[in-house]
Amino acid sequence: MEAPDLKQITIDRIDHPLLRNKNVRLDILRLDKIHPVISGNKWFKLKYHLDNFNAGNYRGIITFGGPWSNHIVATAYMCYLQKINCIGIIRGEKPARFSDTLHEAVSYGMHLQFISRSRYKSNTSGSSVEAIKVEFPGHYIIPEGGAGQPGEKGAGEIMHHAGENNYTHIACAVGTGTMFRGLYHSISNDQKLVGIVILKGWNEGCKDDNAKLWLNYHFGGYAKYQAGLIGFMNEFYQVTNIPTDFVYTGKLAYAIFDLLKGNEFAENDRVLMIHSGGLQGNRSLQKGSLIF
Repeated sequence: MEAPDLKQITIDRIDHPLLRNKNVRLDILRLDKIHPVISGNKWFKLKYHLDNFNAGNYRGIITFGGPWSNHIVATAYMCYLQKINCIGIIRGEKPARFSDTLHEAVSYGMHLQFISRSRYKSNTSGSSVEAIKVEFPGHYIIPEGGAGQPGEKGAGEIMHHAGENNYTHIACAVGTGTMFRGLYHSISNDQKLVGIVILKGWNEGCKDDNAKLWLNYHFGGYAKYQAGLIGFMNEFYQVTNIPTDFVYTGKLAYAIFDLLKGNEFAENDRVLMIHSGGLQGNRSLQKGSLIF
């Protein structure tokens, strides 16, 4: 596999009876097509971190994530391509059996270090980061999910691929909030940003008329799901031939159609859904759950 190919990005128009009935246009920005591993928004959030690494005299890269993290495997592959030593700080005790994601990260040369959930939760505090710097001197640290100013800067460039369609709404899933903040600084003044939070207990709100976070579509929390979500993802694929994942984009698409039913979008609105990739997470589902 080679590096991500941004020329593969397409904008797919969705044809659905509800959209026709409401006279609302829905397009999907297919960032998932750029690469099978560094897919979706992952490359955009990593690119300026990589620039920072290359500009410094670093020994390697350290980053953070869970056992099914898209970011972990994407970073591992990016480092594999660039011949960079990398370490993944993984949330939770070392399991007896690695997830497919961790197996893949190791196959790309990432060294894994497991830490307790309580320590992981505090790893972004100043003292914890400094302790990691002492333990691994000379390493560039990429926050979980590619967060931080470099990640937001890269995520903002996603809008460069939206074409000249003059969308009224830009919709994305929200985990760390990196892509949401990056997009917020890139949309025009007459556009609205719709963020679907996939974490339970998210407390950050939006005070801006041009951005809104929806907190009730997490289906129980991060990487949690219910039968209704899986059923929707299968139905969505049957209608659109577009695969989604149950952690991010499945919840995003579900929320868009639910908000459409609730008249959140007005007649003649034009909505762009950001497909942020991450389909590898579906491998944690029971085989046969999805039809794609």
